[in-house]
Amino acid sequence: MFGWRARIGFLVPPGNPTVEPEMMQLAPRGVSLHFTRMVAHGATGSLQGQEERNRTQIAHLDENAALLAMAKPAVIVMAHTATSYTLGRAGEAETIERIERATGVRFVTAFGSVVAALAHLGVDRVAVGTPYDAHATTQCVANLEERGFAVVSHGRLPNVTNIYDETPERAYQLARQVDCADAQAVFLSGVGMPTLDALDAMERDLCKPVISSASAMMWNALRVAGVSAPIAGYGRLLANS
Repeated sequence: MFGWRARIGFLVPPGNPTVEPEMMQLAPRGVSLHFTRMVAHGATGSLQGQEERNRTQIAHLDENAALLAMAKPAVIVMAHTATSYTLGRAGEAETIERIERATGVRFVTAFGSVVAALAHLGVDRVAVGTPYDAHATTQCVANLEERGFAVVSHGRLPNVTNIYDETPERAYQLARQVDCADAQAVFLSGVGMPTLDALDAMERDLCKPVISSASAMMWNALRVAGVSAPIAGYGRLLANS
């Protein structure tokens, strides 16, 4: 039987080529992954029009979650960090409650998973890097600060033309760019930018935890699904789970 330990569902932006391979890279034995594409309009991966795409995804989120719930996952993950920034704290909480009530399935978000991961690691002060434009980056910082974290440094990946064309090497450079002595950890936002293959190198070279939206959402999904499965090679969050 597929998913004899747990089935995990992911709601993925329509043009995102990164979530499926990165989550498959992390999936422990006995855990099956199931994906549904969210509805969004406009140029995928572009910095231009991101807020409008986020709002389209929010408008169709309930029906997309209902489709994925048919696969009977233990948990559904909204695999798009920036949509949480558009929802805001109260909007995200209401959305989670509504979808869980309608589907009977636990529902978590990539950003909520980051918040849980930072708390799990005992982090109060964080450096933040994004591949977004200035507006979305400001939203990211504001959402973290609203949840009690001190964002001691933040920055944007330069010269981004399409988030989905980025590389783990560029993610590594972003982590170095935003890190500072006051930061207890580094957070790289965005599931479209590949991060997993560089996380261990980031942690070794920066000498502190580095989490990405991708590593946090798999860690949280496994936790919610009741699967204990340390995953080596992708940072201490997953290695010690």
